[in-house]
Amino acid sequence: MSAPHAPRARRVAALGALALTTALALTGCSGGLAGGGDAGSADGPIKLGMLAPFSGSEAAFGDYMKNGAQLAIDELNAEDGVDGRQLELVTEDDACDATTAVAAAQKLVTAGVSGSVGGYCSGATLPTLPIFADAGIAMVIPAANSNELVGQGAFLVNGTGTQQAEAAVAWITQAGAKNVVIVDDNQAYPKDLADSIEKQGEGFTVKREHVNPKEKDFSANVNSILSANPDYVVWTGYYQAGGLLINQLRGAGYDGPILVGDGSVDAQLSAIAGADAIANVYGTFTRTPDMLENGEQWIADYKEVSGGKDPGPYSIQTYEAVKVMAQAMTDAGGTDSAKVVEALQGLTDFPLLTGNLTFADDGSRQGGGFVIVEPTGTDGAFVLKDDLK
Repeated sequence: MSAPHAPRARRVAALGALALTTALALTGCSGGLAGGGDAGSADGPIKLGMLAPFSGSEAAFGDYMKNGAQLAIDELNAEDGVDGRQLELVTEDDACDATTAVAAAQKLVTAGVSGSVGGYCSGATLPTLPIFADAGIAMVIPAANSNELVGQGAFLVNGTGTQQAEAAVAWITQAGAKNVVIVDDNQAYPKDLADSIEKQGEGFTVKREHVNPKEKDFSANVNSILSANPDYVVWTGYYQAGGLLINQLRGAGYDGPILVGDGSVDAQLSAIAGADAIANVYGTFTRTPDMLENGEQWIADYKEVSGGKDPGPYSIQTYEAVKVMAQAMTDAGGTDSAKVVEALQGLTDFPLLTGNLTFADDGSRQGGGFVIVEPTGTDGAFVLKDDLK
């Protein structure tokens, strides 16, 4: 039942070809990528673009990210913006889809954004890299963290898949597991994370399973998983399919521990899987506002922007991406892309709520900062379980 998957090189090549083909087609009707905006203007607001999923199965994350970014912009504008220029957020829906993301990225270029502070699904973020690069737009990515994004000119606020895999392997090893089944959904980041866990996993046997996230019935996958007699199951995909898979695994009699990747760390996982099925489920994630010292004030401020809604996963990381981009523009003395990139590379121990930030030479965040969480909070919200220290 699982779909065949392309080798990494072929998948990246296909994404690059898609981006290039679409970019060339769009160039013909927009006057060229580099000519699409007014990023070089020395007056007026500085526009920051954000691609995020506002439709599709991951749509909840779009609002989390938008509200987090807007809170940061409101705070910065209250303090005179960047060198006296106000900041303005421009959002586009990428639907966690590569084709949609390419078109949405071109819209941001045409809108004249000076920096990109979006990116949730890695598979949708990857093909936008050459579009923003060709347009001279620096990228600070708050959520997407596939290893395939590293070293391509963007800067990642979130830890990488390799760093998340380290946390996953530490937790699985701590549990004494010997027989582990890792399940992904064949999408870029879940596959990347699964590969990293398998590569780093020592001391336990790994069986791989791949599902089609568009399906609802995973019975064939469940039977295959159970045939391996696992003492730990790892799901690296997103919460929509993850909730169904967990529910069906429990229904088939598996009551062992399940570890999910950050794409499933959301209360929706519990809502879909069911309260009984979610017991003994854990997740790998970076810290959320409720895990932070004095995080209550940040949550209150966020709720003012969101109309009373609580922050969710990647609210704070997108907030921080905006703060990082604004600091780099301030240090660069404007929005010139080369100078902003140089300023981003030069940030050292920049203070953020989730910890001081320094970028490695490849644009990844030094340290990563992943912890173990569990869905035992209100309405299935994930809360801190173990900081792995």
